[in-house]
Amino acid sequence: MHKKRPYHWENKETKELFEAVMKLKNSDEAHRFFRDLCTAEEIDEMARRWQVAKMLAQERPYREIADETEVSTTTVARVAHWMNSGMGGYRLILHRLGLL
Repeated sequence: MHKKRPYHWENKETKELFEAVMKLKNSDEAHRFFRDLCTAEEIDEMARRWQVAKMLAQERPYREIADETEVSTTTVARVAHWMNSGMGGYRLILHRLGLL
């Protein structure tokens, strides 16, 4: 029987996942890997959050972002929180893509 352990995302398994992601060479490989790894709904949710982050970088209003991406204003606020108080991941990639 599988013993449930307390959730903490910084662990050996997530490190191995991130290392695997780093081995992807292009968007086709990323598409194939993430489709096997995640449900279509999980991928859609991550894609929507990424769109929210890009719109927040454009300083668009929360309601407009929520309406256009079909997410709740709570999700928009959550993404904004992580953009401003997280580990800098959103801002890093937005900067690398020339969106900030």
